[in-house]
Amino acid sequence: MTEATATAASSAPTEPRGDLCIRTLAMPADTNANGDIFGGWLLSQMDVGGGVFAAKVAKSRTVTVAIEAMNFRKAVYVGDLVSVYAHLVRIGRTSMAVRLEAWVLRRKEEQPILVTDGNFTYVSIDDDGRPQPIKRDPGVLPA
Repeated sequence: MTEATATAASSAPTEPRGDLCIRTLAMPADTNANGDIFGGWLLSQMDVGGGVFAAKVAKSRTVTVAIEAMNFRKAVYVGDLVSVYAHLVRIGRTSMAVRLEAWVLRRKEEQPILVTDGNFTYVSIDDDGRPQPIKRDPGVLPA
């Protein structure tokens, strides 16, 4: 384990942060050539969860425009229960930054394990696919 990997592992949160967006089971069809769950599958699950969260915040359709700072911390295996959590980092006029965390619960484990996290940016769009202002709810959203 490199020093950077050790630092990242030691700085990993010990419990999920944010709203639970989706939960799914990792299946054999989702594996790569090594038998581990394919990273692209996990990334897509995170984007689905983030999209659910972003649409709830924006109260409209949203699209993913950027994915930054992805950290693939641990492997995901067939049979792992994958849960994606989201929390709002920043909100602008038409876009928002969302921090997504993917956690797994393994069959013989009692505590969830953080496997992947990253920052996603979503834009609120109208029915024609053009960016539109996010409807702010002062009691819920940060200024």
